[in-house]
Amino acid sequence: MTIAVTGATGFVGQALLDRAAEAGLEIRALARKPQAQRARVEWIEGDLDDQAALARLVAKAEAVIHIAGAVNAPDAAGFIAGNVTGTLNLVTAAMLAATPRFLHVSSLSAREPQLSAYGASKRKAEKVVMASPLDWTILRPPAVYGPRDREMLDLFRFARSGLVPLPPRGRMAAIHVDDLARLLLALAPAGEDVSHKVFEADDGHPGGWTHKSFAKAIGWAVGKRITPLALPAFALRAAARGDRMLRRAAAKLTEDRVGYMCHPDWSVRDEARPPAERWTPRIGTREGLKATARWYREAGWL
Repeated sequence: MTIAVTGATGFVGQALLDRAAEAGLEIRALARKPQAQRARVEWIEGDLDDQAALARLVAKAEAVIHIAGAVNAPDAAGFIAGNVTGTLNLVTAAMLAATPRFLHVSSLSAREPQLSAYGASKRKAEKVVMASPLDWTILRPPAVYGPRDREMLDLFRFARSGLVPLPPRGRMAAIHVDDLARLLLALAPAGEDVSHKVFEADDGHPGGWTHKSFAKAIGWAVGKRITPLALPAFALRAAARGDRMLRRAAAKLTEDRVGYMCHPDWSVRDEARPPAERWTPRIGTREGLKATARWYREAGWL
């Protein structure tokens, strides 16, 4: 099976390439700049605005896995360009190539698009996929963690200090990047059980995690007894403005993220889970967080 992949150089994409290599799959991957050679991976230089590159990417591929997208942008237009226009361009290329399968990686935030420009853009991208004649499947991951991840790194650093700032009381879901990569490959083959369906997936922890319990799990992973500090929305927005001033474009806490962080329930719905016959999570989050903390230390990030 040959799979065309966008976002292959990112956090989730790298894990996908690792799992695909183990499975003996051929990958054709889009990249903005030249990449080191990798077994069973053909790199296609270009981006989601390059129609010629997208045509080469999807040519004779048996499935497309669309991971690439904007997770941070200065304004709504940036999210539209990265998540909606890019998806439309890729869907168009897949249609012209008569690609048999299209797997779109969205976000749990698309469930509540009114809360953030990011979530709104992911919902609009989903609508682009749904309106196409492709045999599509949409996956909405929750918080993803694991080796190479920089989005959750700040929480580990806070935990090491013993104090972890959190959103107001609520629930969340999480998934290890390796489990997510396995799921993407499991959903790639066609079938009535996955065609034209939207799935949500997590670590299998019953009812998800409270913000407090997840923070304590990170504390356990770094070997610290932590004090969770739930902050009201206005305090988080102030912190986001401060982060923007300090780290500018590299800021991880943004006002847009505060919009969906303060939603009380980001747990996964049981009826939206993918078929158990195709995939079940293998990595418990406490153990996964501990392994991630170890990777951060070995990489010199923590």
